[in-house]
Amino acid sequence: MLPRAVLRQSRLAKQLSGVSSALRVDRLWLHNNSKVRVGNLDLPTEVTLVEVSPRDGLQNEKQRVSTATKVELVEGLVAAGLQQVEVTSFVSPVWVPQLADAAELCASIFRKKGVKYPVLVPNLKGFQRARAAAATEIAVFTAASEQFCKKNTNCSIQDSLKRIEEVIAAAKDSQMAVRGYVSCVVGCPYQGHVEPEAAAKIAGKLYEMGCYEVSMGDTIGVGTPASVAEMFKACKDVLPVGALAAHMHDTYGQAVANILTSLGMGIKVVDTAVAGLGGCPYAKGATGWRCCCCSCPSFCHGTL
Repeated sequence: MLPRAVLRQSRLAKQLSGVSSALRVDRLWLHNNSKVRVGNLDLPTEVTLVEVSPRDGLQNEKQRVSTATKVELVEGLVAAGLQQVEVTSFVSPVWVPQLADAAELCASIFRKKGVKYPVLVPNLKGFQRARAAAATEIAVFTAASEQFCKKNTNCSIQDSLKRIEEVIAAAKDSQMAVRGYVSCVVGCPYQGHVEPEAAAKIAGKLYEMGCYEVSMGDTIGVGTPASVAEMFKACKDVLPVGALAAHMHDTYGQAVANILTSLGMGIKVVDTAVAGLGGCPYAKGATGWRCCCCSCPSFCHGTL
């Protein structure tokens, strides 16, 4: 038996496939080609979704999910119209056994032309495994919290940035695009509050190294519209708003409000997970999920 959340996820992927002709899930047109004003917010004319459930969603599942089910999920999401689906992670299977089949999964999925299939890599060894599996785009990650970084990557922020620099250099040599993630951008389960400038500093470093986009993650879902706005305000001082994305967890029911705030700050890319699946194995007490890709079309079109 599959975990209930995974079964629900697979069903939703199929349901989304049936409505893809009516609604392009990957790009949400908010109001023709003009800005939409909601209260004091000027929203962008379109929003791109980056679906992370096959990697970020499944990594926290205790019960093993078969490779065949993961293939069905990835291909179902693409059939629904999503054009950027993060497939898996080449982390050590010792730390994340759920993703031990990363190479097999990459070899098994049908790659539709025009769709991006990024994979997460933790270090140079992970990059080499990803390259051997014919990955064409990768993602790297660090944190804005020193304590969380040590828990998640077994090293300091500075050391994690050195690892990332090596990976990005290798990716450039292989002509691979690189996306970046920053965890705990407003709060950490170990140190508490994270200053906006601390998150912005890390985002700026990833952009300078060569990440075309940096996704800012509220890993434990403690963000509020006010704290998210302050964080993105600080980020916009050090890198272009067009290079920023929002990754909001829904632990305390704030994901939709925080995404709306992000859109009002000029962010046009949002990470989602179908069925709201997810959680972080290294964020103590973080049982919340990033915003479901089914919720984003609803609130963007004003029907949530």
